[in-house]
This record gives sequence, structure tokens and C-alpha cells, in this order.
Amino acid sequence: MTCPRATRSRLNRLFLWLANSAFLFGLANLLWFALRTGTRPSRAAYPCQRAAAANGSVWLAAYVVPLLPFARMANGRRLDRRTIIRRSVIAAVLVAAVLWVGTSPPFGASNAGVANPAVALLLPESRATTTPASDIFVIRDVTPEDCGVPALIELMAANGIAFYRSASAGPACDSDGLIAPDDVVLLKANCQWNQRGGTNTDLLRSLIRAILDHPDAFTGEIVIADNGQDQYGSAGKGGSFTWTKSNAEDRTQSVQAVADAFAESHAVSTYLWDAITRTEVDEYNAGDMADGYVLERPIDSRTNAYVCYPKFRTAHGTYVSFKHGVWDPASGVYDSDRLKLINVPVLKPHAIYGVTASVKHYMGVTSDKLTRQHGGRAHNTIAQGGMGTLMSGARFPDLNILDAIWVALKPGNGPAVYDRSATALGIVAASTDPVALDVWAAKHVLMQGATQAGNSSGAFDPDASRPGASTFARYLNATARILQEDGFSVTTDEDAMNVFVSGS
Repeated sequence: MTCPRATRSRLNRLFLWLANSAFLFGLANLLWFALRTGTRPSRAAYPCQRAAAANGSVWLAAYVVPLLPFARMANGRRLDRRTIIRRSVIAAVLVAAVLWVGTSPPFGASNAGVANPAVALLLPESRATTTPASDIFVIRDVTPEDCGVPALIELMAANGIAFYRSASAGPACDSDGLIAPDDVVLLKANCQWNQRGGTNTDLLRSLIRAILDHPDAFTGEIVIADNGQDQYGSAGKGGSFTWTKSNAEDRTQSVQAVADAFAESHAVSTYLWDAITRTEVDEYNAGDMADGYVLERPIDSRTNAYVCYPKFRTAHGTYVSFKHGVWDPASGVYDSDRLKLINVPVLKPHAIYGVTASVKHYMGVTSDKLTRQHGGRAHNTIAQGGMGTLMSGARFPDLNILDAIWVALKPGNGPAVYDRSATALGIVAASTDPVALDVWAAKHVLMQGATQAGNSSGAFDPDASRPGASTFARYLNATARILQEDGFSVTTDEDAMNVFVSGS
């Protein structure tokens, strides 16, 4: 049954009146905040709740507090001056409380900048009992000066993985090393969230310095990149490289500030893929030189996920296809080996998928916008192993370096992680196997830390064989299965992991 035109017109006028009424708008925000938050105060940290709290406090200040002097008691008598002052103070405190809730971290969070003394992680070394095995490298007690990066490179080199591709005699050098002096290195960071929800910028700075210190003199490029999907995030608008509160010792040190500090003398830049996440393009070899996202068809029937990835021109004029590598317009040839990908996620809980680490971090590679338009929204495919489809079909990371310097240890307290809900753990871990790294970090950092902090840990459990397995366990094992089917050496089995630990 259709609505008559006259009725629709009246409804439209009513809607516009409601939308433009400051009184009703503020009241609706206050009611929404109260009903939506309910008995779960942690919801007050949601971006929509923070905005509702701020709008509701304005309503209280504008419409309630000014009326207090004119209020009367039940018997009709005016209030005495003392009662008016008392109620005005109570109202002011209420306004302040609502504003505080709307702009502060979740309730019950620990103090920013202070390690929880109840959390003392035991991170023993172990050796695989089966083959093939994945290697995991762990640095403890890192400091903001270098975030353990030199120690990590040294530990990797001592156990068969050279960071530098070089014929030099250095301990971290080998002809089969990871980074060649003329490579284009993508540092895939997390920029959708500020405070402790984003990749530590001290860690990014230290990685850049290590790459630039290549023994053969680095002549390539470094690009810090991410796709905050132009949605959600700390400001409700996707990612940013210029957060005023970053995850670093110096809270004003944004990702962009890190890049700019090197940019005068080196080819270091950023690219926020949010800017192109809605733009579908063809590859360079098809004659399309525009920046945007390539969406390959058909959809992967195993995961209902598309292979969807960015292609873009860097600030220094280099054409990069995430899948195919560096494009040379003159010769019309891709150089896949010259493009290196270092995946640098922050370890944290996730309200839907349990854990964000190396695998879930790949959501910042694909386009949630384009995949949703074509019926295979990327974020909805994670549970079926969709990030495995992306890693396999686009580009598998050359190295994963996991930021566990500041970590939230309460399930569901993410992907936004505010200062006072994070605990200083001082850990950086790395592996060429993103699945194994996530298994190890979830079990030995998140689960152990959560238990010691007095929180439940089941949402962090990577064991998919136990009854009632966590969402995290299911998606991680589904991802591993896809990658294994496609020929990648990844594992969820701790018996197939070598764990090397350095630090006190």
C-alpha cells in the first residue's frame, strides 16, 4: 500500500521540524544515550554514544538548569534559595558527568602510562617437534627509543632470517635477505583508531630507521599505508595519519609526523587508501593509470570474498600495484620482487571477531565499500577465512611485526583502545607466518595477560577444537585452511612453531 502524496508531504514536514528542533534533538540524544548504554557502561565509549552524551549534556544545560530557580515544591510553594543552589549543583554535576562519559575512555580502565603490576607474562622459548615449522621471534621490555627493532633484526639473523638482502658481511645480511637497497617497502599500519588502538608510531619510526640503515645504502622508497575504509574509526570518518593522540611515547607523534621527519633526506611518504576506497579501477597493464581499487572476479566460493586491492602512485611518482608489484610505464613490466610488504598490526581485542592481529589487520588492505557493492562485503567474510583469500590472491606479507607494546587485556575492549584501558607490556614479536604469530600472541599475551588481570580469556582462545570455540579461533583456523589449500606454509599447531625470545 502506497502513502498518498499529501500524507507524505505532512510526514516530511514533521520530520524536518523534528530534525531542526534543538529541544527535541537534545532530548532524543539524552534518551538514546541512557537506553543504549543501559547496564553496559562500556558502550559509552562507542563513537555514537560519545556524540549523544555531548548533545544530551547541552540539552540539560540549556533547558533544565535555567528552569531550576522557577521550580516549585509539590505544595506549590517556591523553592528556597538553599534548595535552588543545591539542585543547581546537582544538575551541573550531572551535566559534567554526562560530558565526561561521552569524552572519556571506558569505565574501570587502568591509568595511562602505568603498567599493571599484576601482569607479569611468562614467555618461554620453545622448539617445534614437527616439520615444517614456523619461526616466531619475541623481544621483551622494549623501550621507545628503538622499540626493540635492532634486537629483533639480530634475533632473526641468528636464527636464519636476514633482514637485509646484501652481499655484505654483516650479521643481518644475506643474498636471500628480505629488504634489498632499491626496494619499495610498504609498511601496512593500523590508522583507523587513535590512542592505543593504532600501530605504535615509535615502532614505525624505528622500522624506517632500520630500513634506511641498509648496509648497501637504501635508495628505494618507504610508504606507510592503510585503509580505514572511510568509515567508523575514532572520528567516525575512517582512518587518519594525523591523530593528535597517537600510540607513542610522545602522544603528538602521528604517523604523518614520523614520515615527515625522514622525508627531507629520504623517499619516505604515506598513502591513506581511504581516499581511493570507493574508486574501482583496472590494472596498469590494462591501460588504466588511475589510483583506485582493483576488484577481481569471480568471488571465492570458499569464503564468499573478493580479491580486492589498491593500486596507486606514491608521492615520489612510483606506480605500485599491491598485487603485481612496481610498474614501469616505459617497459610495461611489473617487478613483483621489488615490492616488499611488512605487516605491522597492533595486538588488541575486537568486539566482533575476538582478536585483531596479523590476519584481521588485512581488513586495511581491501575495500569494504567496493566489496559490499558487489555482494561480498569484506568485513562479513572474515569468519569464513576471507582474509586468507586476500592474502593468497593479492599479496602475502614478507614479514609480520606485531605491536604488543600497549595492549588492552579485556575481551571486547576494541577495536578502539583508549589510553586508560591499555596495559604496558613492552613486547614486539615477528614472524613470516601471520597465522602462527596470531596463535602465539593470543595464547601467550592476550589469554595469559587477561587471566592475570582478572578478566575472562575465552574470547582470545585460538583453539578451534574445544567446545564452544571462540569466533577468533574459528576465523583464524578458516584462514589457515584457505592459505594451506593455496600452498602457503602457515600453521595453528604450536608443536610446529619455534619460539625465540630475547629480553629480560
